[in-house]
Amino acid sequence: MKVLLINGSPHAGGCTYTALSEVAAVLEQEGIETEFIHIGSQEIRGCTACHTCAKTGYCIFKDDAVNTCIDKLSEADGLIVGSPVYYAGPNGALLAFLDRLFFAAKSGKFAFKPAAAVVSCRRGGASAAFDRLNKYFTISSMPVVSSQYWNAVHGNTPAEVRQDFEGMQIMRTLGHNMAWLLKCIDTAKKTVPYPTKEPRIGTNFIR
Repeated sequence: MKVLLINGSPHAGGCTYTALSEVAAVLEQEGIETEFIHIGSQEIRGCTACHTCAKTGYCIFKDDAVNTCIDKLSEADGLIVGSPVYYAGPNGALLAFLDRLFFAAKSGKFAFKPAAAVVSCRRGGASAAFDRLNKYFTISSMPVVSSQYWNAVHGNTPAEVRQDFEGMQIMRTLGHNMAWLLKCIDTAKKTVPYPTKEPRIGTNFIR
């Protein structure tokens, strides 16, 4: 089993990475492979709703890691997305990345893969950013993995984040809970079929 972790911070080894690494360490201890994707600080285009991905399964823009991530997440068993908090929301570049990633997988490609969000902030805005990221999972039939509290750490530097003892424990609990759910799903595959999927109904409010 494998979990993909997306570091949505422009800083490769910063506070968000520190939180994600705590989760990853527990997953590895539980015998689950992990892989990081760092979106970095390069330009990430926003979705233009061109719908090319509906025909090809991939985004028309090929100058960043979105299409690579589509393949990696399709093969992975679970997903964790981490972001710094900017103005009580996730990093804008990460949102552009996720908009295209999930729009290209509207066919249900990521369905039933457990997912979780992790946010890092100095002081406030964590819960709003956390809620925003969870929207991607709940619209995609992905079970959301919880912890003992909302998945946030606090601090201006990685060293300060490591001093957030409750936050670090929340990350470890998240790792254990993710591992437990992945193992439950893996065991259930032998006897319990996935839910029946109805043909999608789209209702517009203006007729």
